Amino acid sequence: MDILMARRILLIVAGGIAAYKSLELIRRVRDQGLAVRAVLTEAGAQFVTPLSLATLSGDRVYSDLFSLTDEHEVGHIRLSREAELVVVAPATANLMAKLAGGIADDIASTVLLATDKPVLMAPAMNVEMWRHPATQRALARLKTDGVRFVGPEAGDLACGEVGAGRMAEPAAIVAAIDTLLSTERPLDGRRALVTSGPTREPIDPVRYVSNRSSGKQGHAIAGALARLGAETTLVTGPTAEPDPAAVHAIHIETAAEMLAACEAALPADVAVCAAAVADWRVAEAGIHKLKKGLNAPRLTLIENPDILATLARRVTDRPRLVIGFAAETEDLLAAAHAKHERKGCDWIVANDVAGGEAFGSDDNAVHLITAEAAELWPRMTKIAIAERLADRVASALGESRD
Repeated sequence: MDILMARRILLIVAGGIAAYKSLELIRRVRDQGLAVRAVLTEAGAQFVTPLSLATLSGDRVYSDLFSLTDEHEVGHIRLSREAELVVVAPATANLMAKLAGGIADDIASTVLLATDKPVLMAPAMNVEMWRHPATQRALARLKTDGVRFVGPEAGDLACGEVGAGRMAEPAAIVAAIDTLLSTERPLDGRRALVTSGPTREPIDPVRYVSNRSSGKQGHAIAGALARLGAETTLVTGPTAEPDPAAVHAIHIETAAEMLAACEAALPADVAVCAAAVADWRVAEAGIHKLKKGLNAPRLTLIENPDILATLARRVTDRPRLVIGFAAETEDLLAAAHAKHERKGCDWIVANDVAGGEAFGSDDNAVHLITAEAAELWPRMTKIAIAERLADRVASALGESRD
């Protein structure tokens, strides 16, 4: 991306097994034309070497706060000011707590306290460390102070446990960096609303009706719109996907909650309804857990509100561009065209989900249905689909502005 040429980030690598990802991160960032200078903590050096970081970054690695050569030039101040963005990957619980508490006792914490540049952290730690009230207090304090976060993700951890705590993948961190440094922002001054993930409709306090949506596509779209400058609200059902950088995320569970959050987020210039909203809900959810007996309980289902159609048919505050998604298992194009007409939306993004391979995958092949045509987009990553769709949105809204 040309917008990153001749610009520099300062990468702080703290102590954690996820530090190995920082090597791939440096490679990916430099592939974008962005210069990288690294700070390596004492604990971080137990996982990656200064030589590895220096070789990949093409620059010296800094690790000693009291280096006579560096501090003669007030090195920690210079490091904090010569970059446009400070990225901490991995960001450990220890380093987060230090910055939240204003502690500066090594080069990394001193640089963070001295910087006047934006800070992006990619947390990585054991799930219980992440959940600990002390870490959550530090997280809340840092967010209040303006620190941005990407991740952590949920999954298998190096310690053998499962849960939130995995450092975001390098591609996601690069996308967040792009968002924070982007100067090509054709959607500046525009407002975007995106829905993502599944909804959960309760049967009783334990069980619910839901679907297999991972939220990957919707979250990617929200991030792509934000990177183009849109003030983006993401209304998301339960998902393991981290909130995209520079996006206002609202977490809901039911379709009714999603609709209420969407209507509260209006007005918007564009609404992208990528969520897989449950079509039905239980008419009367049980207050107590339904007990297993001789006969299965009889559930009466009623139709949920149609969020896409509701937004598309609004008389006031209708977004200029309303985009829906169609996940079909047969007759894809016929079903997508019918949905496009039935819902009253402007565009439909249609994909074939027969066999279930599209759910949770990192790539997909889609058709973009408009009033004029049906375009087949070849198989690509969901991030690439999101970026292509965001570009089309920017072009369409740019024409409407003219």
